[in-house]
Amino acid sequence: MTDLLSDAEIAERVPDGWERDGDEIVRTYEFDAYLDAAGFLGAAAGVAEDAFHHPEMTITWGEVEVRLTTHDAGGITEKDIDLAERFDGIYD
Repeated sequence: MTDLLSDAEIAERVPDGWERDGDEIVRTYEFDAYLDAAGFLGAAAGVAEDAFHHPEMTITWGEVEVRLTTHDAGGITEKDIDLAERFDGIYD
């Protein structure tokens, strides 16, 4: 099992654009069109599968909200920070 990050580690390491919401880190990615959002969601799903770490992702017109937590650890771990950074890399 992966170790939980401390509150201080989370505050220091959470990537720009992400916010902490309890035991999750959350970001809403914005797009100019639904299909752009859908394309990002598909790419993010592939990255998540590759990492074998599966977030909650919600798509609406022009937005994809991503919520990351490590369920088996009961909160935020290094796996969440790493996946957030990878998602940011495909968004840029």
